[in-house]
Amino acid sequence: MGSCELSHKVTLIPGDGIGREVSLAAQKCIDATGVKITWEEQLAGEEAIAKYGAVLPAQVLDSVRKNKVAIKGPIITPVGKGFRSVNVQLRKALDLYACLRPCKLIKGVKTRYTNIDLVVVRENTEDLYAGIEFSQGLKRTKDMIGYLEEQSGISIKDDSAIGIKPISISASKRIVKFAFDYAIKNNRKKVTAVHKANIMKETDGLFLRCAREVAEQYKGRIEFEDRIVDNMCMQLVQKPELYDVLVLPNLYGDILSDLCAGLIGGLGIAPGANIGDNMALFEAVHGSAPKYAGTNKVNPTAMILSGVLMLRYLKEEAAADRLEKATEEIIAEGKYVTYDLKKDRNDPTAVGTSQMADAIIAKLK
Repeated sequence: MGSCELSHKVTLIPGDGIGREVSLAAQKCIDATGVKITWEEQLAGEEAIAKYGAVLPAQVLDSVRKNKVAIKGPIITPVGKGFRSVNVQLRKALDLYACLRPCKLIKGVKTRYTNIDLVVVRENTEDLYAGIEFSQGLKRTKDMIGYLEEQSGISIKDDSAIGIKPISISASKRIVKFAFDYAIKNNRKKVTAVHKANIMKETDGLFLRCAREVAEQYKGRIEFEDRIVDNMCMQLVQKPELYDVLVLPNLYGDILSDLCAGLIGGLGIAPGANIGDNMALFEAVHGSAPKYAGTNKVNPTAMILSGVLMLRYLKEEAAADRLEKATEEIIAEGKYVTYDLKKDRNDPTAVGTSQMADAIIAKLK
């Protein structure tokens, strides 16, 4: 059982669409391990706009800063317009610089592969996701184009929008160090730095130089190599067994973490964590699927396994192991699982979100 004498305080952000359903399923499973948690619910996303007039109210950040640990359901992000991603805002505001995405194949999940066990470590605070953008047609954008042309000697079309890609020594070194420390703590053998330094010699070149410098400190303990990002995509599809822990700048990390999730069956079973120096936010990384909201149909595995990552962060290792094992056993048995985990997605024996959580809880007892 969990350490019953300690009570952890955790901020719970249910999210949009199916968020509340998968969050409740995960909450029930985490509580069933016996670990004592005091949950503090906070709203962000569409529900927060309706109630508070803000997509990310100040009290959400205050709650996470106070409790140091949070778990979050999916929150809608408008494409090409509307508010900036709440996920990105949370990571930046709380300096959750490391995005951790383990991608481990679970027996019983339909996939083209047989043995996948990868960990993606993504830098979370800078790169093109820093949000430094200049809209097409504005005077300040034209001024920026003029300045960039003057400084670089390269012509830029005057109907362009502009995005800036900052990559720093400090952020690069700390994310690579995080990857190596994670590898040591979790008995991993190799770290691969992923980049496009052959083309972006200054930004990605700086990231690669920092990765090589940090790797020297771990020489003899953890193997190190680097790969160009496009080649890495091909390698992961062809021979993923050659790789272990991948460390990447923000944009490549976002793309490759979804690619790796695809190798194990999709985002529905892929957990996620955003970790800083003294706090962490755990989340299912799939979308909010508003059309399925309230249908009790969606697979809760990603949210439950994010809860497993949270329990490990809280040093509740035994409870984490039990919950992970129970979840994997239910999926392997294939009886009490949601429709997407059935061999035939139209199988009438598929259960709902809450029923799958109940089956996992029964396994814990």
